[in-house]
Amino acid sequence: MPPPLRSKADRAQFTTWANRQLWLFGCDLETEWRQAQEEGRELGPVTAEFDRLRRTEPRADYHENLLSGRRDLRWLGDALALIDRVQGLPMRDGRVRDEPDDLPGIRRARSSGPVVPRWRGSKADFSDRLRGGFLGRVAGCMLGKPFETVDRASIRLYAEETGNWPLRSYQREPTAAELRRILRRRPRRPVRSWQLAFYIDRCDGFPVDDDINYTVIGMEVMRRQGAGFTPLDVACLWAQQLPILAACTAERAAYRNFIEGWLPPRSATRRNPYREWIGAQIRADFFGYAAPGDPPRAAEWAWRDASISHVRNGIYGEMWVAAMLAAAYVLNDWPSIIRAGLAQVPRHSRLYAAIERILAQHAGGARYGEMIDGIHGEWDEFKAHDWCHAISNAQIVAASLLPGGGFGPTIGRAVSAGFDTDCNGATCGSLWGVRHGAGAVPDKWLRPLRNRLRTALADYSDGPLDAMARRMVAVAETVRS
Repeated sequence: MPPPLRSKADRAQFTTWANRQLWLFGCDLETEWRQAQEEGRELGPVTAEFDRLRRTEPRADYHENLLSGRRDLRWLGDALALIDRVQGLPMRDGRVRDEPDDLPGIRRARSSGPVVPRWRGSKADFSDRLRGGFLGRVAGCMLGKPFETVDRASIRLYAEETGNWPLRSYQREPTAAELRRILRRRPRRPVRSWQLAFYIDRCDGFPVDDDINYTVIGMEVMRRQGAGFTPLDVACLWAQQLPILAACTAERAAYRNFIEGWLPPRSATRRNPYREWIGAQIRADFFGYAAPGDPPRAAEWAWRDASISHVRNGIYGEMWVAAMLAAAYVLNDWPSIIRAGLAQVPRHSRLYAAIERILAQHAGGARYGEMIDGIHGEWDEFKAHDWCHAISNAQIVAASLLPGGGFGPTIGRAVSAGFDTDCNGATCGSLWGVRHGAGAVPDKWLRPLRNRLRTALADYSDGPLDAMARRMVAVAETVRS
């Protein structure tokens, strides 16, 4: 037995570790309850058991932890059995029809969208646009990275006190005097110690981040398997290239399922409370890069990827982003690009309705701040399920794109809105880069990255950023030919 955890620091460290074990087991009852409600499960038969287990959930300390106490192990067994039982509960009438998981069902449930012309650009133009997407993605991610988990008001507080509001450059580390002023203003969710390494003046190039890991994985699965890759190919590549702790939420749950022998699509549903969170949405980009002017093809590739870890709106988020990227090669305005993405997802889905609300507000003259206020009125960024959901963050992406303007203002809006800042900054930067090309991405956003890209993938741990962009062009060209 380990010694008692006597210090406050030791107890805090153990609490963090124990919570991670809960995530690894897929045992997050609060999120499972919210998720099952929203996807339309009939929860009456399990309501009392949810209430009992949430009342008796063990504390993460030495005497009551999930790996040593018999009582806690019994609780864990009961909780996992409850989560398993949820998957067998029926859906409310209509929900399965409105929000299918299978590709044929999704296609039948789509609506029409704007006409998307075929791509007729040159190889040089294709290279510029794809590289613009990837470089824009990396830059947008870097802007958001120090603010991941920081709330909207606190982002503004940090930026104001360091002379970076509105966000117009990467966030540097506050001086001692600036930090004192920041703390006196009492940010509700301050920048935490693990985030300090993502201040631009502490970085030697782009650091490891899951958003970019998955862009590279998308490229790599198509390099190895071609356009006909399968969901199982993606799962195998994760296991070969990506450490499990480099995956988060739904991806970590799916990874655990792979290891235990549960293959796609069962890997997406078994003990995975995060099955409609943002994880698949951030994995879309290479599939859109490789399908210029062909949103249906990009969306199909995205479905193959998303279906290993997500269901319903979690899948639709990835399909929407991939289709938008494909459309951004050939359409010239953001409402049309956004609608071209929506044309690939079920018209009666919650994601479709949520993005339509943003489009309607913009068409009615609403300003960016009003749209963001409305999103914060729908979703509580202080609750993990809301903060990390595919739909809330998709709304942020749409609202950040619609005002138009240059690269910096676009990614600045995506990050300053709060919620999943690095993911949304990356997606908006990617879309802007594909639409405008690498030549239009200002050097002020590329120079601080020092042409260095690190990932968690075994074969791509550290290398030149521009070389990775060129590799993506080469792989995409082989898929298109």
